[in-house]
Amino acid sequence: MKRRTLPAAAALAATTALLLTACGSSDDKAGDNDKTAGADQGTKKPTSSASAAETPVQDKPDGVDVSLPKDVNLVFDWAKPKDKNGAAAMDDAANFLRAIYRGVDKRTTKDAAVAAYATDGGLKYADAQINAYVEGGWTVIGTRRHYDATTRSTTNGQSVEVAFCSDSSKFYGKETKSGKVLKTDPSIKDFDYFKIIMVKLPTNDGLWQASKVYVEAKAAKCR
Repeated sequence: MKRRTLPAAAALAATTALLLTACGSSDDKAGDNDKTAGADQGTKKPTSSASAAETPVQDKPDGVDVSLPKDVNLVFDWAKPKDKNGAAAMDDAANFLRAIYRGVDKRTTKDAAVAAYATDGGLKYADAQINAYVEGGWTVIGTRRHYDATTRSTTNGQSVEVAFCSDSSKFYGKETKSGKVLKTDPSIKDFDYFKIIMVKLPTNDGLWQASKVYVEAKAAKCR
C-alpha cells in the first residue's frame, strides 16, 4: 500500500458517549438529512468473504499502525468503487474504525491512528467511543462484519460519504479486569447502518479523514 506523510495530530475534544453494539446499540438515528452531493456508486456484496479480509491488519497505511489484537477482527466485506476518490475514502473509513478499536485496546484516545483518520465530528465520535469503553472497564473481542457499502462524492471531489451496514452479532464487550466476555443473544440490536463523511486532507494528497459520523441503530435493512 502506498505510504503517505502523516498530518500533525489534531486537538482532541470530548462528546457524549455513543456505544457501538459490542456493549449495546445506540438508539440515535441520523444521516437521512445529509446533504453530501453526487451520484451513488454502489458496491456489490461479495458472494463469500475473502479470507484476506478476515486477517488482522498489520500494514501501516499512511505510516501509522492500525493493527488490532488477534482476537479482534474487523471484516470489510465490500468491493471498492472504480472512482479513485471513492476507493481511497472507503479504505480510510475502514482505517477510521480500526483506529477506534485500536484506541479501545490501548486504553487511550491519543493513539496516532485516531489523529490520522479523524477530524472534527469524527474525532469527537472516536473520543466518545474510546472513552466510554475505558470508563466502563471494557474492551472488545470477536468479529464485526461491514458490508453493503456505497459511496457518494461531492462534485469538487473533496468529500465522500461512505455508507454501510455492520453486524456485531459475533462482536462482544469484555471486562478488562476479569476477562469475562459479555455475550448477548443475537437480535436487531446487532445491526447498525453507518454514514461516514470522509474529507480529503488538503496538505496530504490521498489521506482521507472522518469528519462526521451518523449511526442508525437497530437497522432492519441491514439484517
